[in-house]
Amino acid sequence: MFQPKFIITNKLLEYITKITTLVSELNSRRFPHVVLMEFEKSAQALSTFASTSIEGNPLPLTEVKRILKSKPEYIRDTEKEVLNYNEALQELREKMRTGEVTLSIDLILAIQKKVTQGGLVQPFQSGKLRVAPVFVNDPRTGQPVYLPPDAKDVRPLLDDLIDYINTKKGVINPIILAGILHKQIVLIHPFIDGNGRTTRLVTKVILAQMGVDTFNLFSFENYYNQNVTKYFQTVGEHGNYYELVDTIDFTNWLEYFTEGIINELLRVQKLLSEVSGTPETELKPYHNTILGTIRNKGFINDADYAKRTERARATRTLDFQKLLDLGLIERKGKGRATHYVVKEK
Repeated sequence: MFQPKFIITNKLLEYITKITTLVSELNSRRFPHVVLMEFEKSAQALSTFASTSIEGNPLPLTEVKRILKSKPEYIRDTEKEVLNYNEALQELREKMRTGEVTLSIDLILAIQKKVTQGGLVQPFQSGKLRVAPVFVNDPRTGQPVYLPPDAKDVRPLLDDLIDYINTKKGVINPIILAGILHKQIVLIHPFIDGNGRTTRLVTKVILAQMGVDTFNLFSFENYYNQNVTKYFQTVGEHGNYYELVDTIDFTNWLEYFTEGIINELLRVQKLLSEVSGTPETELKPYHNTILGTIRNKGFINDADYAKRTERARATRTLDFQKLLDLGLIERKGKGRATHYVVKEK
């Protein structure tokens, strides 16, 4: 039975508290729809670039964005990796919105199949657990540094990991569970190829289910890509799995993992504040009056707004229209019954 070793250090506790605070602050704010749409698009491109770059894909971010926009028909393997990862991101995001995703072997296999489709691996290696031994090489020297468990043990180890994560929900902090999942899949190394990309996508699913949605606004992969060597050194191990298994400590990795989430949350928080302050999206006090009334009352109509402002009727109409255009509110009813409510996301 899988029982990971880790300690809730003061640093780890501080990081988890910080993440909770940052997520709460972001969730308590409402940003214009156009801003959120742009951030979702940028986050997907950045995640795709960073996660494939970690694995050695040489395409720069500008080229990744071009490929995602144009989706060329005839592509090289490096471009196929990019399109596959982005397609997996989009499919998982949609499934998360409808609540169709649960952590399972089938989910892990489906993700690996998606990121390796199109001939990136042999057909019998796509969407299938490995049946042969593999070595993990040092990305700098190319020399083997880690020997994962035997192929016959891959399925039992994954089953134990999934059972641990599912049974510990509500018992162990969800951020810690996501970090444990990430490192353990890397150590099991269940596939011939696509392990890293699959692991990071599965981690995104678990984080989203636990309240930290990295599909829409930010990319924790970006943090890892800033120092790939440190990422590999922290998430991985050196030696033979069977000789290491009883001594592996997840604490250092969990501190690094949570630090990366904080780094990205702070980056996105800063960018959202800057973008939200542009003339096209900036909200004035009278706009906030409308939103505040809706929050307190559940809706607002023109008569309510007129009591709370000195703005003329034509100007009030423009105020409502701006919030409609930004996707913050929606109109209900007709004629005298016209009123406005918060737009459901």
